[in-house]
Amino acid sequence: MVYRRTHQVMKRLAARRRAILAAARDRAISGGMAAVQIAPVAVRADVAAGTVYRYFPSKADLISELIKEVSRDELIAIRAAADAAPGPSSALAAALATVAVHVVSHRKLAWGILAEPVDVDVAATRLESRREIAGEIEARIAAAQRAGHLPAQDTSLAATALLGALHESLVGPLAPDNLDDAAKLRDAVQTATLLALRAVGVTDARARGLVVQAALPAMMPAGDC
Repeated sequence: MVYRRTHQVMKRLAARRRAILAAARDRAISGGMAAVQIAPVAVRADVAAGTVYRYFPSKADLISELIKEVSRDELIAIRAAADAAPGPSSALAAALATVAVHVVSHRKLAWGILAEPVDVDVAATRLESRREIAGEIEARIAAAQRAGHLPAQDTSLAATALLGALHESLVGPLAPDNLDDAAKLRDAVQTATLLALRAVGVTDARARGLVVQAALPAMMPAGDC
């Protein structure tokens, strides 16, 4: 009986924590990291501000955990898309397209995770999240290289460069501001993914074959050699 009560309490605590993070994410999606403030997050989560502080002692803790959660979700999606692809080159294309889709799907959130100025220090969390995603891209480049699909190259540097190119081209001050419908979003994902594949040495004709029509969380080419 004591165990059952404890289990129920733990479930309620976990659910409340998830609700607070979901509220913080909703605020960031609509208004960027500047909108992630304790009081409005508490209202959105239907809890008292003091309750938020019990789970996250400071705004820095809340934003850091939000960055970790969003980045973790993105990493899971990247791996799932790449693992479902039929070969190493299409896996790389799927991973890159998934990064692009995540960026363009919620641009304010993506900019907030990446580089939006905030009044608390979350630099270490941002850096760690990027390292993890760059590491996944590096693994996919290395696999395609071992299969003979790519020329020899510094896979770590290549992964970092590709990630930077996708981010810089799709979110932030230099990104286009007209990505307001599905067709434009799809074209942006396809263009950025094609550029990234060319950059690591996929021949143009093959790169175009890997970049399929739909802008989905994972690009699923018809085949791979």
